[in-house]
Amino acid sequence: MPALLLTAAVGLAAAAPASADTGATPAGPQHAGRLQQEADAIRAAGAPGVLVSVTTPNGRQTVRSGVADTATGAPVPLDARFRIGSATKSFVATVVLQLVGEGRLSLSDTVGHWLPGVVAGNGNDGSRITVNELLQHTSGIYDFAHDLPEIATAAGYQTGRFDVYTPAQLVALAMKHEPTFAPGTGISYSNTNYVLLGMIIKQVTGQTWAHEVEARIIKPLGLRHTVIPGTVPYIRGPHAEGYSTFGGTDPVDVTVLNPSMIDAAGSIISTTGDLGRFYTALTSGRLLAPAQLAAMETTIPAAQLSVFWPDARYGLGLAWFPLSCGGGYFGHPGGVPGYQTWDAVAPDTGRSVVVSSTGDGSEAIQLATNALVDKELCRAG
Repeated sequence: MPALLLTAAVGLAAAAPASADTGATPAGPQHAGRLQQEADAIRAAGAPGVLVSVTTPNGRQTVRSGVADTATGAPVPLDARFRIGSATKSFVATVVLQLVGEGRLSLSDTVGHWLPGVVAGNGNDGSRITVNELLQHTSGIYDFAHDLPEIATAAGYQTGRFDVYTPAQLVALAMKHEPTFAPGTGISYSNTNYVLLGMIIKQVTGQTWAHEVEARIIKPLGLRHTVIPGTVPYIRGPHAEGYSTFGGTDPVDVTVLNPSMIDAAGSIISTTGDLGRFYTALTSGRLLAPAQLAAMETTIPAAQLSVFWPDARYGLGLAWFPLSCGGGYFGHPGGVPGYQTWDAVAPDTGRSVVVSSTGDGSEAIQLATNALVDKELCRAG
């Protein structure tokens, strides 16, 4: 399981039968057949439900495979909402970089400047960590998600799935640990970085990160099915049930989960169509000025963040992955218990792919997802 995802659980429910239904804006029966086969391969690898949207200059094709509910056998809704996990980070990073472009924040500002006394203790020192290092995961701050019982075991989930966390509480969990390394001397994925960025957005604007994402991204782009649920533990609207084995063999329905425990690091709910629209707008320059987009897309080697991509690179809330046909694509994978998201956009070709699957995301599922994305972004026409 790549570290780019929020959780590192493995193992899935048994594969379910595929569905041959396709979504809006057909791209031709031949392509639909190929895409369906690729989605079916993810389902066959162990994902209970799969939803894939591919957007090209010729339109958008959506296919589904498996089931939304293993108890009823209902198909995955073509407009299913799902928890996007760490793909949330691209939204938060975009707001931070917009504030930089407005001159209200600097990438060289320290955490201590905006949040005095918050990053302290056990060798942690916010006065030595910059906003840029938070965005880039080079801060060395411990990842609080490792200490959340709700995502560690089935018993922890059942006991704490409705618990409410504040951002300060999440950061406090991380402050119980020494830094992984001195700021700027390494790279280590930490959800704490983005909770801190959410707190900084509030200090700069006087509004929550959720308010700013809504006002600056969701509404302007017309992402009608993208929501920031706050402390609401339910996915409203059509959706597939999420399942996790918590490292065991018996899947648990984990659809209900209070998203405050992941906050600005991964709590957004969206759809394949909305995510594709967001990443296309982002990489085409509709959300950031050229200087800020260039900063976001300036990447460093990040093989530690994804065991499946030794050549992966990470920028400021945006990752880069190579393609077999040459070049690469931008995106930000995400995962929370029960839901896995892989989004990819190749700005030069106008093609984007968003894959949502339920379950924990085993190695076989990830490899099948990688293969689908590579084939669809490398495909001509």
